[in-house]
Amino acid sequence: MKVAVTGAGGLLAHALRPALEGAGHTVLALGRNDADVTRLEALVRALQGFRPDWVAHLAAFTRVDECEARPDHAFLVNALGARNAALASLACGAGLLSISTDYVFDGAATEPYREFAATGPRSVYGASKWAGEQAVREIQPRHLIVRSAWLYGPGGTNFVDTILAKARAGEPLRVVDDQRGTPTYTHDLAAGLVRLLGAGQLGTFHCTNTGDCSWYDLAAHATRRAGLEPALERTDTASFPRPARRPAYSVLNTQWFERATGAPLPPWPDAVDRYVDAVAGARRA
Repeated sequence: MKVAVTGAGGLLAHALRPALEGAGHTVLALGRNDADVTRLEALVRALQGFRPDWVAHLAAFTRVDECEARPDHAFLVNALGARNAALASLACGAGLLSISTDYVFDGAATEPYREFAATGPRSVYGASKWAGEQAVREIQPRHLIVRSAWLYGPGGTNFVDTILAKARAGEPLRVVDDQRGTPTYTHDLAAGLVRLLGAGQLGTFHCTNTGDCSWYDLAAHATRRAGLEPALERTDTASFPRPARRPAYSVLNTQWFERATGAPLPPWPDAVDRYVDAVAGARRA
């Protein structure tokens, strides 16, 4: 299978490209300089020469707080970019895998969100990603929309790396304990996406590691696994104001993904352990 990947310089692409290649697929990696997803003609030209079976649309503006200050840019990249990916993939006869987010929900739930649950984004980032989802559904019949959450892994800025760096520097840590979600290792998500592409499925799926925790729980687990003992303090969202509102609860129900692919992703503590161990090994090398 031939797969074109937009957003090739991003966090998830860093894991997805080798996962696809490891499964025997041919990959065309498209960074912004190769094909700006906000420019339809450029994206179509990049894809037509490759003639992919699938386009994995990973390009996004993910700096959540910055989206609040730059809403036009957020919608340009996240909504128009997804629309262009849908049009370009349709034009070259490919299916479209588009990555979305837990931020499309309002965070008021008390049990994991299903794919068909009512959305209600409370941030510009969430609203722009929801608009992108709608565009994909309207334009490209052969689509997979995959929502994930709390991504971390090599190749980009992420919460786990930030916490470990601050802990190693001896900085005191205050981490919110009233937001719950599922930390998702990009290595595991990439493997799950490859399985989903191979399963012949279409539609919307939730894909995260299993289980849930707070940001405080994640910080405590990661630092403990790394053998660090920082001064770690619980705080709440009200005491840690940010420009963009975060969902208080954004756990995603992944049963549809599990049934489609035959297995869930590993539990989040196991995934964090593997990542922290990999980071430690890289530091020693």
